[in-house]
Amino acid sequence: KAWGPPPKPADVMTIDYNFLETLPQYDGFLFGFPTRFGTMCAQMKTFLDSTGGLWQSGGLKGKLVATLVSTGTQNGGQETTHFTALTNFVHHGMIYVPLGYQAGAEGQFDLTEPHGGSPYGGSTLAGGDGSRQPSEMELKIIRKQGQIFAAEVKRLGK
Repeated sequence: KAWGPPPKPADVMTIDYNFLETLPQYDGFLFGFPTRFGTMCAQMKTFLDSTGGLWQSGGLKGKLVATLVSTGTQNGGQETTHFTALTNFVHHGMIYVPLGYQAGAEGQFDLTEPHGGSPYGGSTLAGGDGSRQPSEMELKIIRKQGQIFAAEVKRLGK
């Protein structure tokens, strides 16, 4: 059996190349992607690589951006995935909104169970076959990041 993520629910939006022309309409992006060897998956990298026209026109300059990641294992490169994604956003002139340590009350500092969530952003441990779902603690951390990001988009958005 091949390893891979579980099937995507039908109500989850698919981002494709036709979607590129609509990106400048948005005030911010909270991207979530799986980790492959400490960096984003090739599919996401390919998508971001296709934004060269937007880079040239400055179409994403000043847009807010944040990241969520998943890894197969506890030390599978969560922080490096957030960090290596920054190079794409910096070249566009986008503004990265980190989680920081603002989710302490949601479990970010909790050591009673393995969980994701670093100063760079929310994360989860998906398991090698992608079958593990985010824990309640991880979901609380991710929701907190979403609240922080939405507040910044509202505050700085056009």
